[in-house]
Amino acid sequence: MKRLAVYCGSATPADARYIELAREVGRTLAERGIGVVYGGGRLGLMGAVADSALEAGGEVIGVIPEALVGSEVAHTGCTSLEVVPGMHERKKAFTDLSAGFVTIPGGVGTMDELWEAVSWAQLGYHNSPVGLLNAFGFYDGLLEFNAKMIEVGFIRPAHQGIIVARETIAELLQAMADYEPHTPIFAMKADDL
Repeated sequence: MKRLAVYCGSATPADARYIELAREVGRTLAERGIGVVYGGGRLGLMGAVADSALEAGGEVIGVIPEALVGSEVAHTGCTSLEVVPGMHERKKAFTDLSAGFVTIPGGVGTMDELWEAVSWAQLGYHNSPVGLLNAFGFYDGLLEFNAKMIEVGFIRPAHQGIIVARETIAELLQAMADYEPHTPIFAMKADDL
């Protein structure tokens, strides 16, 4: 995996463990020679991932919408900062530039990015692993919800393993490296759906 998109919050939670986790993710990716593609911000977990990857000598590509550059939240110290017209172009760039996706704790924007990566994987727009770092049990509820969607039948058997969840970044990267692509909807016949 040459590069991974990292989805995370731009907020700084009161619990310092989240910032330290973001730093560990950035540092670990850089130490393993994996480039970071992320939202291009300098604040919160985003900034912590970028700064720690850069400090460890890693490549960091920020992809940020024009409107956020104007708000002075852009990280101008990235290896490369791509300014795009809007959020749709930003998410497409994440997919085009990355060999997979790592979601660490975040809020609404992070959830939007995660679910789009999962949806695009189901459909067949990409066949990259979609990793979920469930540190501190942050995503326990989301994983329970995903299990409920599987149980009810809203997620097909072929797509039940798209989300690769682990509790540490080392375990997650190994599981993502071992990921075997599934059969996407675009490759299925109507009878299989």
